[in-house]
Amino acid sequence: MALAFIFPGQGSQAIGMGKDLADAFPAAKAVFEAVDTALGQDLSGLMWTGSEDDLRLTENTQPALMAVSLATMAVLKADFGVDVTRAKCVAGHSLGEYSALAAAGALSPEDAARLLRHRGQAMQKAVPVGEGAMAALIGANIEQAEEIAKHGAITGVCDVANDNAPGQVVISGAKAAVEAAIAHAQSKGIKRAILLPVSAPFHCPLMQPAADEMKAALAEVSLKTPAVPVYANVTASPVTDPDTIRQLLVDQVCGRVRWRESVAQMAEDGIDLFAEVGAGKVLTGMIRRITDTAQGVALNGPDDLEALAKQLGAPVTTS
Repeated sequence: MALAFIFPGQGSQAIGMGKDLADAFPAAKAVFEAVDTALGQDLSGLMWTGSEDDLRLTENTQPALMAVSLATMAVLKADFGVDVTRAKCVAGHSLGEYSALAAAGALSPEDAARLLRHRGQAMQKAVPVGEGAMAALIGANIEQAEEIAKHGAITGVCDVANDNAPGQVVISGAKAAVEAAIAHAQSKGIKRAILLPVSAPFHCPLMQPAADEMKAALAEVSLKTPAVPVYANVTASPVTDPDTIRQLLVDQVCGRVRWRESVAQMAEDGIDLFAEVGAGKVLTGMIRRITDTAQGVALNGPDDLEALAKQLGAPVTTS
């Protein structure tokens, strides 16, 4: 069985995520404590007892989701005998790419947390609130979405941001341009075209100031060769060279998240089991829509980890 670990992005967060792991497993608790220390913030407390509004702030959401993913991986290794090298490859959706890199040993958890905090802040301030927008085109294929975004671009910046799955594409750009694109989509018979409740237009050229900031931040961080290949968002292909990874993370800020293509390529390369590590089941749902040759499972709690370990034939250990 060829396994890929995949890591969720923004939108999968929920108050309480990861608390059951931290309460039950020292390996998980250690990850949350390391992230809290690296950020100089009680992020875990915010995640477990804070408000939805505070958790939804991009600068909190991004490191929080990464922390849950890495805590889950730590428990999977320490208590269920499954290391990242059991997988053939890893990948993550948007911020999840940092989680994937940290899980594969290319980034330390502390550096990943600090980079994601900086990334969240930089993306938020790149475009004044209210000037940008994102919209989901439900039922549109990628060709239709590109044509719709091109129509919106007559008014201003408008581009395909996330190619998530068949019938689920997101566009991003200047608010007026995205609104024009929505009107055009409706005239083309797209099932639904709806504005998303986001605070900035992610993954479009308006994010260039944030990309510049991330280039400087990434230049100061040690990046190692990952233990397994990482399928990059912007190329939908595997990468292991640290310098290439660094540049692709910069490109990712403005570039399209090619998730549909990434999953399809992984499946073509032999992956038949995708394990979503961390919070929620968003990516698992996408897997079902992208490929019929692979299974998707979500690892949200201890029972899920035990089930995966048994499926892989790994011996369960105790930490």
